[in-house]
Amino acid sequence: MGRWEPNARGRLEQAALELYIERGFEQTTVAEIAKRAGLAERTFFRHFADKREVLFGGAGTLQEFLVSALADASDAATPIDAVAAAFEAAGTLLQERRETARQRQAVIAANAELRERELIKLASLASALADALRQRGVTDSAASLAAEAGSAIFRIAFERWINEAGQPDLPHLIRESLDELKALTAGK
Repeated sequence: MGRWEPNARGRLEQAALELYIERGFEQTTVAEIAKRAGLAERTFFRHFADKREVLFGGAGTLQEFLVSALADASDAATPIDAVAAAFEAAGTLLQERRETARQRQAVIAANAELRERELIKLASLASALADALRQRGVTDSAASLAAEAGSAIFRIAFERWINEAGQPDLPHLIRESLDELKALTAGK
């Protein structure tokens, strides 16, 4: 039996990302990821269902964080402001992982199956946020609109953050995108 080594999950994530960038997602096998991480293939499957999940394994944690941050928003906040505040809080967490986020998005952008999975993840986040807004007493349609708009705001800010050099921090870009949306809808 091999000696236990710490942070197997993190090592697998790092190894997978390196290999996806070097060889491409389709050309990388689970066995290669495990080998690069210095782990057995069996260990990979203890942490991830398949090689896609290495890129999406944190989706559940992100969703829980966003819903919790939304629940903690001020009762006086409008639905869209509450959703934006939740995404800003998540943006603060992502701030330290900018280069990893950039690399992850490059891998996703190069593969149609992964792009589809990313859209599903975003739709799930919006659905969870809409449910959380409904629990705050927001009507069905307003909750859905605010959650979908918030998801779009986050996506636009995130793309700017990873693709444009010299951009300010992600929470600032989220707030800036929200302000731009408000200006557009106000007819200014």
